[in-house]
Amino acid sequence: MIYAGGKWIIVSVTTVAVFLLILGSSFFLGLKYKQGKKRKKELQELMTLEDCTETFDSKNNGVRGHDLKLFSYASILASTNSFATDNKLGEGGFGPVYKYIDLGKLMKYVTKQGKLSEGHEIAVKLLSRRSEQGLLEFKTELVLMSKLQHRNLVKLLGFCIHGNDKLIVYDYVPNKSLDFFLFDPTKREQLNWEARFKIIEGIAQGVLYLHKYSRIAIIHRDLKASNILLDEIMNPKISDFGLARIFKHNVREANTNKRAGTYFGVIILEIVSGQRNNSFHDLEGPLSLVQFAWELWEQGAELELMDPKLNTLSCDMKDQVRKCIQVGLLCVQSQAVDRPVIEDAVSMLKNETKSLPMPCKPAFFVRDDAVQKTQKPKFNKFSMNEISLSAMDGR
Repeated sequence: MIYAGGKWIIVSVTTVAVFLLILGSSFFLGLKYKQGKKRKKELQELMTLEDCTETFDSKNNGVRGHDLKLFSYASILASTNSFATDNKLGEGGFGPVYKYIDLGKLMKYVTKQGKLSEGHEIAVKLLSRRSEQGLLEFKTELVLMSKLQHRNLVKLLGFCIHGNDKLIVYDYVPNKSLDFFLFDPTKREQLNWEARFKIIEGIAQGVLYLHKYSRIAIIHRDLKASNILLDEIMNPKISDFGLARIFKHNVREANTNKRAGTYFGVIILEIVSGQRNNSFHDLEGPLSLVQFAWELWEQGAELELMDPKLNTLSCDMKDQVRKCIQVGLLCVQSQAVDRPVIEDAVSMLKNETKSLPMPCKPAFFVRDDAVQKTQKPKFNKFSMNEISLSAMDGR
C-alpha cells in the first residue's frame, strides 16, 4: 500500500509538472507570438507613409522586393564599439552618424540576398531622441530611400529599431560632405574646376532621377552642400531625405515642384564661388551670394564670382563657369514658372552650343534701404515656391 501510495504521488507530481511545463510553454509561445505580431505591426506602420507604403517581409527579415534589411541592435553596438566617439562621423538635425569598422560582425544577421561582403564599410545614422519631427523624418527617409537606387544617391542598406532607438544603415561614403571641402580655404584647393563641374553634373543627374526616373517622383527639399557626400573619387551622393516629399497627383503643383529649384541654383553658385549663400553680413553690400551673383551678372562681370583659386582656367573652362553661373541664376528666378525644369537644366549644362535664356531678377533680392539703416533686415515669409532668404542655403 505504501509503495502504491508512493507511486501515486510520483505519478501525480509528474503529471502536474508536465501540465505546468505545457502550460508555461504555451504561455511563452503565445507571448512570443503576440510580441512578434505586435513587432510586425509596428514595423509595417513604420514602413507606411502617406501616398507610399512598403511591405515588411518577416520571413526574410527585410523589405519585400528590396535588399533593405533589419539589423540587430547587438550587432550594431558591437561594430561601433557602443557608439564610441572615435567612430562618430558627424551630427545633423536628425542625429549623430557613426561609422562601422567591419561589416563582418553583422554578416550573420544578414541573409544571402543582402549581397554584402566582409570589409564593406557602412555608416549608421542614429535618430536623436531630442529631434522634433524625428519619427516622421525617419519614416520618410526609410520608406522613400528603400525605393531609390542611383549612382548619385547614397545607398540605403537597412535599419534597426531598439526601444526608442531608431537607426538607419547606409553605404559609407569616405570623403565626407561637400561643405567640408568647399567652405574651407585650404581644403577647397583640392576641388579644381573639373572636380567642381563633375559634382554639379552629378547633383543634377541625381535630382533628375528623383524628379523623373525613380519609381516615385520625389522633391528633396533640403539639398545643400552638407547633404552632398563625396565618394573615394569625389563623385557626389545626395543624402538626407528626411524632409523629402512625394509629388502629388495635382498636375499644376507637380509641374511647379519639378522645376530645378532655388536649392539647385544656390548650390551651383556656391560651388563656383566657394562661398556660402548666407555668408554675407555687410548691410551696405549684398545680403546673399545670390544677390551678389545677380549684381555681377547685370554688370557683365559674372566671372568675378568665381573662386580666386580657379583664376588660371582656360578660356573654354571660363565659358563653362559662365554657363554654370547663368544656369544657377535661372534656377533662382523670382517667379517659379520662369525657372527651368531639371531636364532643361541638365541639358543646358551638357550642351556646349545651346543658347541659354537670359535670367530675370532672382527672389530674395529686394530690400528697403531706408529701413536697413536703422534696423536689422527683415525676411519675408513666402510659400514653398518662394522660399525665404534664410532657406536659400539649400532647402
